[in-house]
Amino acid sequence: MGTEVEQGTTIDAERLAAIRADFPILAAEPAGVPLVYLDSGATSQQPRQVLDAEWAFRTGRNAAVHRGAHTLAGLATDDYEAARERIARFVGARPERLSWAMNATDALNEVGLSLAEANRAPAVDPRLRIGPGDEILITEAEHHANLLPWQRLADETGATLRWIAVDDDGVWTEADALAAITGRTRLIAIAHVSNVTGLVAPVEAIVAAARAHGALVVLDACQSVPHRPVDLDALGVDAAAFSGHKMLGPGGIGVLYLRAELGDALPPARVGGSMITTVTMTERDFLPAPQRFEAGTQPVSAIVGLAAAVDYLEGVGMAAIDAHELALGRRLAEGVTAIDGVRLVGPRPGAERAGVASVIVDGVHAHDVGQVLDAQGIAVRVGHHCAQPLHRRLGVAATTRASAYLYTTEGEVDRFLDVLAGVRDYFGAR
Repeated sequence: MGTEVEQGTTIDAERLAAIRADFPILAAEPAGVPLVYLDSGATSQQPRQVLDAEWAFRTGRNAAVHRGAHTLAGLATDDYEAARERIARFVGARPERLSWAMNATDALNEVGLSLAEANRAPAVDPRLRIGPGDEILITEAEHHANLLPWQRLADETGATLRWIAVDDDGVWTEADALAAITGRTRLIAIAHVSNVTGLVAPVEAIVAAARAHGALVVLDACQSVPHRPVDLDALGVDAAAFSGHKMLGPGGIGVLYLRAELGDALPPARVGGSMITTVTMTERDFLPAPQRFEAGTQPVSAIVGLAAAVDYLEGVGMAAIDAHELALGRRLAEGVTAIDGVRLVGPRPGAERAGVASVIVDGVHAHDVGQVLDAQGIAVRVGHHCAQPLHRRLGVAATTRASAYLYTTEGEVDRFLDVLAGVRDYFGAR
């Protein structure tokens, strides 16, 4: 990575300019005006260092890993496993605790399907047993990727799916969570940071309560790992998932973290090549984790690209990125609440929240809000953000979400707020 963005504790104007220069797309004008990209919560942009790393692998070292005896295959395998080690260090884990998935949704499904497979076995490992009378606990604010797998697991095992309710702002509290965890709770699945409200979950307290009741904790880390320092081993969660495309990396690659006790006990949800030791016509034996969960050919170039993204993020400094985004989050929250007829979803200004602001504009549908912003070059997300139950609780079909990242400027946030403030007048909704 270039010296222009060496690691530091802050992102001042000079460093921010150097960072932005690494992202070619930020100079684009897709709507005919300068781009203001405030949709990083959906997909982040990629710096040239990541694009170059993936291209260099594809054009110089591309081969099947763990399968060939020739030199090129050996080089590809070295890059592949070095990337695993690099990404593992980034999230405070040992390499054998990380396995690859297509994305975070795929990784969360892997956990749910593997638990269902375990509970079909004649003798279920006690750590994995889920059945009638047991409870799976989530929140009402979860992304569908952290809801549907647990709905299905409840259906297949006979367990009861319960959820922590949110208030009128879409917020739940540590007290709400602890009150919901009981001796019947067998699994808790929560987002570390909400993709809609920006709420930061009290993970440590939930893990401690789960341990006291013998429950597993699964963490959706899609909106935390890219944006703040995260140490999965220290958090003590049993499983976690995050996606490369949300953290400056390529699409098509996700990461599944499994704590040793869970990873060593879970059976694989998918079976095939590269994850076995011995196969006969009637029997099969599987490799230990992580290879046990990596059936078939993996997206090696994307994995190499994700390792380059991790290098870039650490070069900037995760503490600096976190501080930068928290400041932008405060600016967004305070700016939105100052606009008449615009409602902020999630924690109020002054409370901890990520660099995300989802809003409801009185009298104007979110899609119309998005069109006005887009005409000014401001890219935001509109819709239910794969969180229909949360939006149903809020009494709306959709919200407009602005999400910042390390390359977002205060000027871009202010530009969003200025255009947002004129939306109701534009549609005559006052």
